[in-house]
Amino acid sequence: MATDASPKFQNTDFRPVPQPPDFHPEITVEPHDGLHFWQFMIAGSIAGSIEHMAMFPVDTVKTHMQALGSCPIRSVGVRHALRSILKSEGPMGLYRGIGAMGLGAGPAHAVYFSVYEFCKKSLSGGNPNNSAAHAASGVFATVASDAVFTPMDMVKQRLQLANSPYKGVWDCVSRVLREDGFRAFYASYRTTVLMNAPFTAVHFATYEAAKRALTGVSPESASDERLVVHATAGAAAGSLAAAVTTPLDVVKTQLQCQGVCGCDRFKSDSIRDVIKTIVEKDGYKGLVRGWTPRMLFHAPAAAICWSTYEAGKSFFQDLNSRSSSGPT
Repeated sequence: MATDASPKFQNTDFRPVPQPPDFHPEITVEPHDGLHFWQFMIAGSIAGSIEHMAMFPVDTVKTHMQALGSCPIRSVGVRHALRSILKSEGPMGLYRGIGAMGLGAGPAHAVYFSVYEFCKKSLSGGNPNNSAAHAASGVFATVASDAVFTPMDMVKQRLQLANSPYKGVWDCVSRVLREDGFRAFYASYRTTVLMNAPFTAVHFATYEAAKRALTGVSPESASDERLVVHATAGAAAGSLAAAVTTPLDVVKTQLQCQGVCGCDRFKSDSIRDVIKTIVEKDGYKGLVRGWTPRMLFHAPAAAICWSTYEAGKSFFQDLNSRSSSGPT
């Protein structure tokens, strides 16, 4: 005979807890990674500035090698280029243009990382392992940051050249405006975006994948080895991305240095025309000129940048945690 067994399982001591009418347990409103937008900007700005300042001498060697169309220093390798710079200008020659880098790197990386984090949160759909979202977010980030960085990058490269006719950052800016107009500051923007879009897509996707793989090797000690993980993943991402985008970096350097120090001046900003000129003068090897210092730059630079950026995020996360917990 069937009986109603439910009364014996009822306990009058347990009663439902009333909830306010606007209570929605499925909805949480938190800053991405526990950080606010401005905190991503500060962490990114510091990371980008440290990265570029630390690796600036290597970038100078790369610029000398890539701008060789008809410039005085005709070096064919890293050692020769470095020796030529030191002989003609001394150690300070490796740091010509660092002021322009300082003015451009901070703001550009603030935009870069904040846009990346915003897009990653929006596109990932809650899946932290979404490589396509990481790659797409990197592309959006580079389009935005290159608009900020390209003018100062052009000034920086013109100052880096041997026998540069400019006395400093502001002399270069004023003379370029007077002689070539505002458009000259963005002559390489299209090339820069076309180079940095695949560079950043490869970079971010590789970084996130490498970080997951390295963390998975020893998950129990992941927090203790966090700095090593970020640095190693960043170095792997930077070197791979640099290797596959070197030809467009050569084109960018030629466009930004055209007409200076004997370098060729092009009739248009067409990537095809620049590539054709490089191949005619130097063969296809001219399109990979400077790949060694480019990889030597981006591997440690990415390691420095990512480890500094993640350290900055950790600092702000701890700061926010202490602020939310209040005084004890």
